[in-house]
Amino acid sequence: MFSIYFVTPVICNSLQKGIQMAESFADVYQKLKWEAVYASPMKRTIATAKPFCNAIGMDMQLRDGLREGSYGKWETNSKSFAQEKYAENYVKWLTEPAWNAPIGGETAVDIANRAMPVIAEIQDKHPEGNVLVVSHKATIRILLCSLLGIDLGRYRYRVNILVASVSMVKFDVNGPLLEILGDRHHIPDHLRSRAGT
Repeated sequence: MFSIYFVTPVICNSLQKGIQMAESFADVYQKLKWEAVYASPMKRTIATAKPFCNAIGMDMQLRDGLREGSYGKWETNSKSFAQEKYAENYVKWLTEPAWNAPIGGETAVDIANRAMPVIAEIQDKHPEGNVLVVSHKATIRILLCSLLGIDLGRYRYRVNILVASVSMVKFDVNGPLLEILGDRHHIPDHLRSRAGT
């Protein structure tokens, strides 16, 4: 039996507050026994995992499969930009993101197809104990839907997780069991209540 703890990266308009959130996670969760840490190779996920890895004395293993979803031509633009410039594409993506991608981007199925092999790798290499996976909000929600048999096209409407939150899936003879979803009790109140988190 093993458990995967999924953590979303810290995002904060103040770098110091983001570091505090990552350190709060490390302070609380370093007490568990850990087998491995896997992370997306993006800056925010690495910055989130670093205090934890330092606390437990373990290197993070970067996996491209855990990266954030690609929004193609919408990338780095606002929601209103996509709605106005790519209206038909936006409506299709909003209605059925499992099979409709932003122009030049990824569908939910694409994300699942690159992220689930990382879960299979973890299952193969760490059949017992706890493994930390630091990835992105959409990627984690898609992974959770894949593991729990939820339609990938509904990932935004069936699973909600916030910044610096922890979700945990336990794997045993009966398969994956969601035990924690979007918990943020490790973050101090003054950080947890900040706008945009």
